[in-house]
Amino acid sequence: MRKNFKPGDVTGTRLIVYYIVLILVAFVSLFPFYVMFVSSTLSTSQILNIPPHLSFGNQLLENFKNLSEKINIVRVIFNSLFIAITYTLLTLLLDSMAGYALAKYEFKGKSIIFGIIISTLMVPSQVTLVPMFIMMNKIGWQNTYWAIIFPALANAFGIFLMRQNMTSFPTALIEAARIDGCSEFGIFFQIVMPNMKPALGALGIYNFMSQWGNFMWPLIILATKDMYTLPVALASLEGLMYKDYGMMMLGSTISTIPIIIIFLIFQRQFVSGLIGGSIKE
Repeated sequence: MRKNFKPGDVTGTRLIVYYIVLILVAFVSLFPFYVMFVSSTLSTSQILNIPPHLSFGNQLLENFKNLSEKINIVRVIFNSLFIAITYTLLTLLLDSMAGYALAKYEFKGKSIIFGIIISTLMVPSQVTLVPMFIMMNKIGWQNTYWAIIFPALANAFGIFLMRQNMTSFPTALIEAARIDGCSEFGIFFQIVMPNMKPALGALGIYNFMSQWGNFMWPLIILATKDMYTLPVALASLEGLMYKDYGMMMLGSTISTIPIIIIFLIFQRQFVSGLIGGSIKE
C-alpha cells in the first residue's frame, strides 16, 4: 500500500543528504581545532613542513617546558580563571536583578532608563579605555584583578537578555508570593531565579567567553607578568626574529580547552536562554 507523505515529511534520501551536509559542515568547523591540537605536539620545523603533519607528534612535553620558561603558565591560568569566574558570577547577579526590576516593577522613567541602557550598546568599547584607565589609576586599582572585573559588570546585553526572559515569567506567581508574605528578595532568589536557569546559562557562557578572551583592556591596565591573563601572556610569546609555533599552539590549546568544556556542558541552556526572550506572557 502506497504511503501518503505530508509536505513536511522527510524521505530517506533527503535525510541522508541532510546528514552528509551536516557532517561536511562539522568537519570544516572542527578541522582548525584539530590542526591546533596536533600542532601543539609538533616542533616548529614539523609545523612548517610541506606537506603538513596531520598526526600527533612527541613534542608536547618539550613545548610545555618552553612555554613554562617563557611565562608562569600556572599563575596565568589562575589569573584568567579567577577573573572570568568572578566576573561571570557578579554579572549574573547584577544583570538579573536589573532585568527583574525593569521587567516586573512599575516606576516613573522605566522606559527611558531601559532605552539609555540599550543605547550604550552603540558606544564603541575603545572610547571608554582612556576614561577607565584614569579612573582606575585614581582609585589605586591599576594592575589588580578588580580593575578588569568591575568596570564592565552591569553590561547592557546582559540586562537586555535577562529583562526579556523576566518579562515572560508569570506576574501572577509573584503577586501570589507577595500575598503569602514572601519578601522581595525571597521572591527573586527562591521563585524567579530558579526558573531563569536557561537564561542564566546562556548569559554565563557569553560573559565567561568574553572575559576569558579579553585582551585590550588587560593589556592596558596590567603592568606585571605575574598579573597577566592568558591572551596577554600568549601575545608576549611572539618574538621578533624566531617564533616557536609549537609552544604558541600549545598555549592557544590551553586557552581554548576551558571554553570548549563550558560550552559542551551548558550548550542546552545556551540555546534555550537565547530563544527564551522571544516568548511573551
